[in-house]
Amino acid sequence: MPDQTTDPANEIHNADSAFSATLLTVSGARSEQRQAFADGSPPWLQSVGKLDVPGIEFRDGKRRHQRENCSGTLVAPAGQRLADTVVTAWHCLEFYNDLSKSITFTLLPGSDQAIRREAYRLADGGGMHADWALLRLHRPVDTSLVPAMELNPQRGDLQRPVTMAGFSGDEGLGRAGAVLTYHQSCQIIRQERGASETDCSAYRGASGGAVIQLSQDGGPRLTGVISRGNSDGLSIYIPVSGFRGPLEQHVN
Repeated sequence: MPDQTTDPANEIHNADSAFSATLLTVSGARSEQRQAFADGSPPWLQSVGKLDVPGIEFRDGKRRHQRENCSGTLVAPAGQRLADTVVTAWHCLEFYNDLSKSITFTLLPGSDQAIRREAYRLADGGGMHADWALLRLHRPVDTSLVPAMELNPQRGDLQRPVTMAGFSGDEGLGRAGAVLTYHQSCQIIRQERGASETDCSAYRGASGGAVIQLSQDGGPRLTGVISRGNSDGLSIYIPVSGFRGPLEQHVN
């Protein structure tokens, strides 16, 4: 299809998808539970980055360019010096169909120097029923600069808290996606292979972000991927145990 930059049907939209829009806007329902990443925050949160995904959506017979703002987590096995795999949500890539435009993954370590990498789709669940995706970075990240997160080899422990982290797009603490925010000491309310729930606060833009649980020795483990919120004020995530096969195939 020819470029239609002068056609209003080709207007630019900076918005999350409809599924991202279901992430919670809970500030009016309860006090702010999140924190903004700062010097005293757990350093392993730096493995959670911003995802910028260009897309084209056909709506009401019109072709609309949009930009999906999501989150993702850099992962690697323990001790690996270079990391090149990102875990995110399928719906963040739902309208990514123009391969001439790159997906961008940005990490914000504890300095003013952002680390940006172009990425491509490696594997995904294919729909909201399996809302996960894996990306491969064109250039790996040195884990001495930014830590990569290990995967949880087990299902989440219902008796232990989790942390949920992402670049929320709210105008408050998240500063429209400019700041990494996280909610500590959340509880897993329900756990199933396909989708689980926590009482963490999640906002638009946090889609694809991390659900983290500490191991017995205190090490952070990626336990799930933020998917969406629901009408009961809970956040829904996809457990990594639900797509362990693709993870074992591609994260090495």
